Order: sequence, then structure tokens, then C-alpha cells
Amino acid sequence: MSSYERVSDVRLQKGMRVSDLIRVYREIHGFTASSLYEASEILKEGIREADLRFLSFTGNLVATGLRGVLAQLIDEGFFNVIITTCGTLDHDIAKALGGNYLKGFFEADDSELEKAGIHRLGNVFIPRNSYGPLVESFVRELVYKASSIKEEWGVRELLTLAGEALSNDPNSIIGVAKKRGVPIYVPGVVDGAFGTQLFIFSQFTRFKLNLLKDMKELSDLVFQSKKSLALILGGGISKHHTIWWNQFKNGLDYAVYVTTAIEWDGSLSGARSREAISWGKIKPNAKHVTVYGEVSILLPILAASILEHTTSNE
Repeated sequence: MSSYERVSDVRLQKGMRVSDLIRVYREIHGFTASSLYEASEILKEGIREADLRFLSFTGNLVATGLRGVLAQLIDEGFFNVIITTCGTLDHDIAKALGGNYLKGFFEADDSELEKAGIHRLGNVFIPRNSYGPLVESFVRELVYKASSIKEEWGVRELLTLAGEALSNDPNSIIGVAKKRGVPIYVPGVVDGAFGTQLFIFSQFTRFKLNLLKDMKELSDLVFQSKKSLALILGGGISKHHTIWWNQFKNGLDYAVYVTTAIEWDGSLSGARSREAISWGKIKPNAKHVTVYGEVSILLPILAASILEHTTSNE
């Protein structure tokens, strides 16, 4: 037993830096604290060593104030590939066009909200006129502009074009990605308002969407990479698409999952990072960890630790 480190009791100091707090989590060790410390260390090393760095997240996060943090991580150059869901496009566009997202509560009467014309996303309230109509008008103009350039588009190509119209919003994920030259891949693009509007307006103009273009681009990125990192927030299609493509290069070298989903039902969302090793999606010798917790709490801590580490090394 002498080979194991001793758990230390900790005390906090006024004015602690995030890096100091992360080290405190290391000493606390018990339960989620140790995995949060490990995630911070993996991300700092992976950002330094990996040439291909995936940021994977679900659209619900963009309805919260985390939209700004996600945009900042892209703008600072920490991640150079985004894989996300159609909800990200919907909320990012709606907010960039002045959508008024409100602080609500989980226990609200949803029947009353429906009468008042308010959508509820957890404890975020979204007035209907701050969502659907804004996305619809944006996509209409986007399709007409795209079709005047050429008929067939890949999703990533189309989002790069969309980013030109959103570049004035420093918190727009699409806009910042365009500015930084970071590709956005949305494998489930038809599963949301953005994709539905693409379909509707494609009926009235010469516009086609080629999903296989994105797959070719992703395969090229993976095969050309030397080392790869993924920060995967939440589960679903964005998580799977990220690890799926990395199996063709023997798996990720660095991986951090942040999730509230459990593995006991066999779902992909709940699968821990170690399970991906059996599929070849994460290398057996990779540095990886699954952090159990809610992203709105944990991402700011991890992001701050990355930012502070980078600043201290400049």
C-alpha cells in the first residue's frame, strides 16, 4: 500500500487562481475531483501536442451563456475542428440576430408557457419570436445567396458562408469559426430548424446539400493528422461522429468526456472513454478520462484552467 499517495486534507485561500484550485482538486481526489484534475492535465497536454483538436458539443449548451465560452475556446485557437448538432446552429443564429433568451426555471407550467408563446429548454425560456422566425429568415437569405454562387453545397461549406453574416457577433460560434478558419461539421443537420428551413427553401430554388462532402473532408483531416485530441461535451450524434472518424487513424491520442449519462443502459451517450478503446476509437495508450458532471458547471473551470495555463506559458 505504500505505493499509493496519501489523500490530503485541503484548505482554500482567498484570491486563489484557477490553477491553484485545480491542484486542490488533485489533493481532494475523492470521486469527481480527481477526474476533473486529470481532465485539465489531459487538455493542456493535448492542446500542446495534438495537431487535430476536436471540440464536440450538443446544441442545448448554446442556449445558455456557455455560447460565449465555446466561441472563446475556438477564437483562442485551442480547437480547430467542431462537431456539433443542428440545435447549435439554431440557437447561435437566433442569438446573433437578437433573440432574447431568458432566465427561467425547471418547475414552470409548460401549458402556461405554450399559451404565452414561450419555449422551455430546461430552465431557459425562449420566446417564439426569438427563435423560429429569426432562423427562418436567416436560412432563406443564406439559401438564396448560396444558390446564386453554385447549386451543390456541403454542410461545412454552407456554414462557412453563413459565418460571413455572423462575424460581427464575437460570441457567435459560426461567426468565430469562419474568422478562425475552423470547420464546423453537423452530421445531423436536418434535425432542427436550420435543416428544416434548408429543405423548405430548396423547393423554390436550385439548391442541393451534399452530406458526403463533409465526410470526405473529415476523413482527410483524420488521415493527415499526427495526433488528435477531443473534448466531448455531452453525448448523442456529435460525440459519436467525433470518435467514429478517429477510429480510422487507430483512435484518439487524447480524450476528455464530460457527461451526466450513465453507462448501464449501453447507450453511446453514457459510454465511458475506456469503452471506445475496444472499438479502436481511442488508442489503448491514449490519455483519456470521463468526468461525471453537468457541463455548465465544469466547462468554465476547464476552460479557465486552459486559458490560465496558456497565459502563464507565454
